Amino acid sequence: MNIEKQLSADIQNSLSTLYQIDETVELQPTRKEFEGTYTYVVFPLVKALRKNPVEIANAIGEHLKENSDLVTNFNVVKGFLNLVLTKDIWTKMFNSLLSADRSVSNNGQSVLVEYSSPNTNKPLHLGHLRNNFLGYSVAKILSAAGFDVTKACLVNDRGIHICKSMIAYQQFGNGETPESSGMKGDHLAGKYYVEFDKAYKKEIEGLVAIGQTEEEAKKNAPLLKKAQEMLLQWEKGDKDVVELWQKMNAWVYDGFNATYKQIGVDFDKTYYESDTYLLGKDIVDEGLEKGVFYTKEDGSVWIDLTEEGLDHKLVLRGDGTSVYITQDLGTTELKYKDYQTDKSIWVVGNEQDYHFQVLFAILAKLGRPYAAGLYHLSYGMVDLPTGKMKSREGTVVDADDLVSEMIATAKDTTEERGKIAEFNKEEKAELFRMLALGALKYFLLKVEPKKRMLFNPAESIDFQGNTGPFIQYTHARIKSILRKAEAENINVPTEIGETELQEIETDLIYLLNDYPSYLAKAANEYSPSIIANYCYDLAKTFNSFYAEFSVLNEEDSSKRDFRLALVKEVAAKLKEGFGLLGIDVPERM
Repeated sequence: MNIEKQLSADIQNSLSTLYQIDETVELQPTRKEFEGTYTYVVFPLVKALRKNPVEIANAIGEHLKENSDLVTNFNVVKGFLNLVLTKDIWTKMFNSLLSADRSVSNNGQSVLVEYSSPNTNKPLHLGHLRNNFLGYSVAKILSAAGFDVTKACLVNDRGIHICKSMIAYQQFGNGETPESSGMKGDHLAGKYYVEFDKAYKKEIEGLVAIGQTEEEAKKNAPLLKKAQEMLLQWEKGDKDVVELWQKMNAWVYDGFNATYKQIGVDFDKTYYESDTYLLGKDIVDEGLEKGVFYTKEDGSVWIDLTEEGLDHKLVLRGDGTSVYITQDLGTTELKYKDYQTDKSIWVVGNEQDYHFQVLFAILAKLGRPYAAGLYHLSYGMVDLPTGKMKSREGTVVDADDLVSEMIATAKDTTEERGKIAEFNKEEKAELFRMLALGALKYFLLKVEPKKRMLFNPAESIDFQGNTGPFIQYTHARIKSILRKAEAENINVPTEIGETELQEIETDLIYLLNDYPSYLAKAANEYSPSIIANYCYDLAKTFNSFYAEFSVLNEEDSSKRDFRLALVKEVAAKLKEGFGLLGIDVPERM
């Protein structure tokens, strides 16, 4: 039952009748300090009608009282018309919710969401977690909104950074393996990336000590030259180099897969840069033929993007080798050929904002049919109380370590509450895992993606306030009520009759009914934070209701049955909303 749509139509009828105008009507929730459910802002009408906003609002309000089945009263605050709905509409609205079709209608549009994009020289860290959680959640939200979604990952498995880990392993590894070391494969590769940096810095110090400038020393350090030579050997297909590369990457993929499984994300398609880095050169040739690109004297190929507010951008070096933008042109084309999606989304940190502006501008100039559907979901970095993370110095917060730490914190926090005595060992372990990941995911997703954020593990696991565990606990509390009802042979009705409702109960019905608009907004803005904060508002409102009113101890059976149906719907919506965030909710805590 779309009350907002019906009410908008009634207001449009009032505008047509009173002022002979056809105006698009947008409603907003009435502020808590005023009576009402929806508010219509009349200021945009003032200029055209040449009337006082209060006069306009009062006239529309009176017309609605007389002609709308939804409006029983109104009040006007300056140019804000606050509308009070008739009491019987709430039970009608709730019954519509109870009988609603829960299936998802396909909207006929497809979208590819690319996220994670790890490098095979190090394990996933806290920044990767925000990326993975964002990408996975956006994919879930778009799917729930009716899109046909493909989840993709592009693995950065080649390049100088990969060769640095390989050279360090050759020099210092002594044949160490994940099995012999007891380390996950991605951690082992990351260990040698750090070892490279340590040895490289020592070489720089030695060269500076014998008279080279620091800049010269950085270029001349033997380790760096060996890594550069190894990259050339890899590109030529040197057998020994390729075998080492394949062996170390295999270790890393095993490690990545274990982490992905632990944090609950997956992909439908994985691309590898080693397969795609040569793509895009044919697109450059096409652009030269079309006059979109131009060649400089040294043979390098460029594009002029000054009209787009950018600058001149290199797309191919003078020696014919690719740059990142060349590869991305080819990979974007490949993805479109594979899936032909209407939209393509990259979940990548905001340090790449300019890169994607250039990529999209080039594809638009080339006249690609998919160019208009390209979107960079730019997100802010995650900081820690201890400062910025650096992979090469080994100062990152490792994803696996962080999840383990969160599980340990969830265990301590839950055991302090002393409410899980009847849980067996396996049930406890699953609960601690669920709470830890719920805390972590919710904390990283409740913030609007573009904002830089500070992650505080202790704050995220709190059972009070705007946290994952608070909402998870709310769900478990409702499920406990429903189990008691079942034990007492009290059935939850699938339809309710007329009953007197409290304001907090209508607040819950309003929130439940408004869920589709939150979902649509989250899908349009690619923002899981909208769903996260909806779930918090719903859980907070339920807890206010529960603190004031009883469910099973209510003597009036009609009120009791309504409240049972109401809290069951709240639990279902919390589970659904958290599912879109990739978070599980416990049945009991």
